[in-house]
Amino acid sequence: MKCAMCKRGETKPGVTSVLLTRGDFTLVMREVPAEICEICGEDYIDGKIAKDLYHLAERMQNQGTLLDVRKYQYQNDPVCGAEG
Repeated sequence: MKCAMCKRGETKPGVTSVLLTRGDFTLVMREVPAEICEICGEDYIDGKIAKDLYHLAERMQNQGTLLDVRKYQYQNDPVCGAEG
C-alpha cells in the first residue's frame, strides 16, 4: 500500500515495536507484524492486532502491572493473546 505519511513509499511486511502507556502503566511489545514504509519507516499495524494489544494492556494494567516488555506472539498464545 502507499504510505499515508510520506506519500511516496510503498509498504512492505515487517515487524515493529509498539509502546502503550496509560497513567503509570507502560507496555512495550516487540516484533509486532506490521506494514512498514520503505522510504520513511512509518509502520502500520493491522486493526485486529492493535485491538488485541489494547485489550492485553488493559488487563495487565487492571492486574497492577507497571511495566512489561515482551515479544509479540499470535492470539492463540496464552501469554500474549487476547482472551476470548
